[in-house]
Amino acid sequence: MDKLEGMRIFVAVADAKGFAPAARQLGVSAPAVTRAVAALEARIGTQLLRRSTRQVALTEAGARFHADCKRILSEIDEAESSASGAHVVPQGLLSITAPVIFGRLHVAPVLQDFLGLHPQVSARSFYTDQIVHLLDEGMDVALRIAHLPDSGLVAVRVGEVRRVVVASPQYLAEHGVPRTPADFLQHRGIGFSQHGSVSAPWVFYPPGAGARSEGVVAHPRLRHVTNAGDASIAGALANQGLVRALSYQVAEPVLAGRLHIVMADHEPPPIPVQLVYAEGRRAAAKVRAFVDYAAERLRAEPVLNGSLQWPALP
Repeated sequence: MDKLEGMRIFVAVADAKGFAPAARQLGVSAPAVTRAVAALEARIGTQLLRRSTRQVALTEAGARFHADCKRILSEIDEAESSASGAHVVPQGLLSITAPVIFGRLHVAPVLQDFLGLHPQVSARSFYTDQIVHLLDEGMDVALRIAHLPDSGLVAVRVGEVRRVVVASPQYLAEHGVPRTPADFLQHRGIGFSQHGSVSAPWVFYPPGAGARSEGVVAHPRLRHVTNAGDASIAGALANQGLVRALSYQVAEPVLAGRLHIVMADHEPPPIPVQLVYAEGRRAAAKVRAFVDYAAERLRAEPVLNGSLQWPALP
């Protein structure tokens, strides 16, 4: 068995967390998979997987080798795709990741229409609020809502979103409308944390402040902390308190009058929305075609291009 085949089998076992499920995916026998991984470990001279009766797990050396294998195999697949013409006609599996709510509201409809235009392309979408490493996870395109650091990735800006604080009309009627950070401290809040524990402080800026101005940190009395954006917005709709969210997440209930934006004059600067991909030798046609199509569609979204007319606070 050659080195590349051994690497593919090892990656399959690590991803499936077991020899039997990897064997089923690969269409070979479980003993053959076990022998291949054992031979790979013997050749390298280190243990890559910890075995147990229920599953396998990567060792520290195995985790590093797993990331290297996925990168190498991805580059080989890219080279084969280039030779077969995949850089000319969009074809093959397109893998995309995006934040959960943005993915559901804005990426999924674009992706469905794109697939309708390109019958030779299939798609895998992974919606998560965690940052996904493109190469390590085998992703072609990511939708990032952030100021991105310099990297070897190509970023295409498609718009920007606001960081807003919202509450239900009933909650505001009962507790008053906060208009300054000092007012805000007397209100209940619903916090968001990717780990569902301590929520980050809420920062407010002086009216008309630029990006370099220093904000004022405020800590509301958090009634609830969650790692799900949908859950925090549901709490605001249930009159539980103030919620800090991104504008696209609450556009529908705000436009419908079920939530109101408060303290708009004290918002932080907007956050850019960007499509990111690893160009490699040359981006495959499926990637270039999707990025071009999605960028045009997303730039036309009022919530991203600044043309949305937000209702004023009553």
